[in-house]
Amino acid sequence: MNIAYIGLGKMGRNMVERLISRGHTVTAYDSNPEARVVAEKLGATVVNTLDALIENTPAPRTVWLMVPHHVVETVLEELKLHLEKGDTIIEGGNSPFRETIRRHKEFEAMGIAFLDAGVSGGPGGAKDGACIMVGGKQEHYNNYESLFKDLAVRNGYAYIGSTGSGHFVKMVHNGIEYGMMQALAEGFDMLQQAHFEKPLPLTAIANLYNHGSVIESRLVGWLLKGFEMYGEDLEAITGSAQASGEGLWTVETAKDMRIPVDVIEGALTARTKSCTNPNYQGQLISVMRNQFGGHECTLPEDKKQS
Repeated sequence: MNIAYIGLGKMGRNMVERLISRGHTVTAYDSNPEARVVAEKLGATVVNTLDALIENTPAPRTVWLMVPHHVVETVLEELKLHLEKGDTIIEGGNSPFRETIRRHKEFEAMGIAFLDAGVSGGPGGAKDGACIMVGGKQEHYNNYESLFKDLAVRNGYAYIGSTGSGHFVKMVHNGIEYGMMQALAEGFDMLQQAHFEKPLPLTAIANLYNHGSVIESRLVGWLLKGFEMYGEDLEAITGSAQASGEGLWTVETAKDMRIPVDVIEGALTARTKSCTNPNYQGQLISVMRNQFGGHECTLPEDKKQS
């Protein structure tokens, strides 16, 4: 399949590499010249502008969009100038589901199909097989099921429902993720401060938890890797836990639905507080985010303890 791919960040370039390895032909664009160079080395045909991307992709076109949510609108508005009836957009970023519904209506009026694909698994999943949650019209999904299968881990893709549902399910996924990470951070904060004859071995405990316990999980595994890389004190890691936006969207949507989400809201509040009062829980969350998402987590040299 010929794919026009927009967005070559950590997720995008790995998805492009996987697409090429599965036999797809990829023409790629990113505003960052360095990202284009990397994609070209992976085997993609790269172009310098969006209009060149569309010109170099045979119709009917399939455009996969993988950019930060704050630039999605800008990119889509430009695509309206170049795409034609019969083309398809797959929006794979983290976008508010209500905006996705609006955008679908706008492109549908132009005769352009629009699918929303929530993608989970971080850069590693993008390369080795992601979890993909797809919303949109069933017939449009059916046209691309083989593509989603190629990009996903085994059994890691599904048609969720009507337009916006893919991004909605991904939003809720991220909200759940916030709560799970906060629970781990609180628990390991207790373990770190426990008073026994010797400090408790956090690395060994994380490893133990991940062998047969009820809380065995990828998150515990990533925390274990963080301890192995940075030490149990995490002194080189920032204690200010950043939020990507979807935790807040989850809380706001839940309030609109009059559904209590105390755990998720508490986790979001804890991250906000850590930005003004850095702490060990913030360090634990930061190191997990680094392991699964490649997010920067180390302190600047002048902020590290001597």
